[in-house]
Amino acid sequence: MELRQLRYFVAVAEELNFGRAAEGLLIAGPSLSQQIKALERDLGVRLFDRDRRSVGLTTAGTALLPHVRAVLERADDLQSRAARMSGSEPIRLGYVNWLPPDLASRAAEVAQLRINPWVAPSHTQTARVSAGSLDLAVCWVGVEDLQRHGLNARLLGADRLYALATGDGTGDVEARDTAVLLADDVAYWTWNAFAERLAADTGARAVHVSDSGIVGAAFFDHVRHSPRPVVNSPKGQTTPPPADLVERPVIAPEVYWTWSLVWRRTEDRPAVLATVDALTEGVGDAGIHGPDAWLPEGDPHKR
Repeated sequence: MELRQLRYFVAVAEELNFGRAAEGLLIAGPSLSQQIKALERDLGVRLFDRDRRSVGLTTAGTALLPHVRAVLERADDLQSRAARMSGSEPIRLGYVNWLPPDLASRAAEVAQLRINPWVAPSHTQTARVSAGSLDLAVCWVGVEDLQRHGLNARLLGADRLYALATGDGTGDVEARDTAVLLADDVAYWTWNAFAERLAADTGARAVHVSDSGIVGAAFFDHVRHSPRPVVNSPKGQTTPPPADLVERPVIAPEVYWTWSLVWRRTEDRPAVLATVDALTEGVGDAGIHGPDAWLPEGDPHKR
């Protein structure tokens, strides 16, 4: 077995969707499926139950997942130690699904930046920075998360969220007339907290789903069956909607999701701190402080 196959296993376990995992890993879906099958052959157990509509961890997959994560953490630590010995340690950056388009050029001016291939939810990335397996991460983070993990954060970007709906109308829709989905899946813990706050503050209808259908084909099916436009998550905003669905701007208020660059408060390496400055220089407020903008309570960039 190979380390990359273990990373692929974790990515699929986080997403429970081969298509989304392949997109996050920047590989083709069939290639990802073949690598998982090869890993299952090497281990002698089936890791996933999968059919055309769903993917789930088997009992063996669930039991092995924390051990695989531990192996990957140790591998990252070993690589970092070796790099320090050679005097060429790169800055390790993790992310969820969004990175600034000019990230590479900005970072190249001050340090060697290595993008970590383990795409994981925001709460996982903050924990990894705190534990030291990452130097930086791009994620959504709350004030309590920063305090608990001993982290600093700067605004790196923001997504204005829109809703998807059936029909031909593409006009604005008020937040109170939308629905927002909450998934019974730990991978969506950060989104669920955001969505619950959105519903409480605006009157949007919170709808619990049991199929992790926050993005992708399952999400589109939920939209088709919803009497209300459904707020799209930031992870879904990069995927063009099917032809039978339309995007509708959400107003009253305008809903924003922030992307923070986080690092340890105890960080004192000049290369890491210079990278923070280089990546966040000139970002501005990304629209989040407009008169009609909404951010959840606890967002570190909320005024």
